[in-house]
Amino acid sequence: MSKRKFFGTDGIRGKANSYPMTGEVAFVLGRAVTSYFQKNLTKKPLIIIGKDTRLSCYMLEQAFSAGVCAQGGRAILTGPLPTPGVAFVTQSMRADAGVMISASHNSFEDNGIKIFDRTGHKLPDDIELELERMLEDPNLIPVRFGDQLGNAKRLDEVIGRYIVHTKAAFNDQYSLEGLRIVVDGANGAGYKTAPQVFEELGAEVITLGNNPNGTNINKNCGALYPQLCADTVKLYRADLGVCLDGDGDRLTIISGQGEIIHGDKVIGICGKFLKDTGELGAANEVVGTVMSNFGVESYLQSHGIKFVRTQVGDRYIVEHMKTSGALFGGEPSGHLVFKKYSTTGDGILAALKLIESMKFYNKDLSTLASEISLYPQVMKNVRVASRVPFEEVKSIQDALKTCEERLKGTGRILLRYSGTEALARVMVEGKDEVLVNEICQELSEVVFKALG
Repeated sequence: MSKRKFFGTDGIRGKANSYPMTGEVAFVLGRAVTSYFQKNLTKKPLIIIGKDTRLSCYMLEQAFSAGVCAQGGRAILTGPLPTPGVAFVTQSMRADAGVMISASHNSFEDNGIKIFDRTGHKLPDDIELELERMLEDPNLIPVRFGDQLGNAKRLDEVIGRYIVHTKAAFNDQYSLEGLRIVVDGANGAGYKTAPQVFEELGAEVITLGNNPNGTNINKNCGALYPQLCADTVKLYRADLGVCLDGDGDRLTIISGQGEIIHGDKVIGICGKFLKDTGELGAANEVVGTVMSNFGVESYLQSHGIKFVRTQVGDRYIVEHMKTSGALFGGEPSGHLVFKKYSTTGDGILAALKLIESMKFYNKDLSTLASEISLYPQVMKNVRVASRVPFEEVKSIQDALKTCEERLKGTGRILLRYSGTEALARVMVEGKDEVLVNEICQELSEVVFKALG
């Protein structure tokens, strides 16, 4: 298959108002998406357009919407709504596609566009390639005229649909009454919906990151910067803290002791909980990625649960789920997919399921997490000038061979490029923490010298 030029692991992403994240590209992409999903339809396609709180979302939302209208589609603009909300609304309103304008955990200067099909699933590589061909040659898109043109409208009520759907996923034999929860919305797409969900289920909610101004999304708050939430949990003696990222599809969770719980431990807790409650499905499988710690794999296997790895990206986890029948998977970064309830990662839903597990086992989060031992794992991000395949760089391959020999089969090394930024990620995992740190530092220096 040809290599995608614009689409990465999670849609198209880049600096806002710089190619390809420009209004002009968004307009053509709006046309391309509408044209693709127009196939075999006798009606004008319906496209849901959601966004987070970045300043540049106004520009890209309007440009994409204009493209939909130019191609004869009907656009519904939801305003700020978490990514899983866009996926759900697309499916529940029987729309033909959904679009989320967000750069997720990136700072406000960046933005991105990710696309869902009518079932609320992210697009496979072959469809993204077809959209890229239209992006590069707009003449491939037939022009519409007259009454073939479409229209757009804003529909704020769709946010309520997502809130009701998410609350319904919480087991009705439990309540959040008596729980004090610190909720950090990262000044992003979930700043309003997240506190509302927890409050309506009975919790006392202390809010952080719920005053977006267009430029403060993910700024020293949210899933990437959970320390403020951890400190607030301890200050108010809360039962736990929930930190979302900018588009609300992932979370970092804080225990009542103010401890930041590792994402792989969260996967382990939820995997065992789903098995013990009969919700893991016939596949008896948890789906992780190549980034997941060997410790969580060992923990799940000790409880008779199969652990499978995919490449990085929650859409690849979901693609595997479709074929294997698995019902749960996740990434250590905090994307957790509960397939029974959602087609993509959902930070609010994940928090509710963790609370369910606490109530089921009658244990606090810190106790549940302490039952899972992780291998020492270190990752360094190396800024690169070009993405040359690692196997084609002799100095990197020589260093890799030497480092793997030093681990002597007691660990692993993973080199990969970020799907959204000009970074090479060097990850080393093993039983010996000192050796792991040494190898990661040495290999990072080799990568920077070769590609930086």
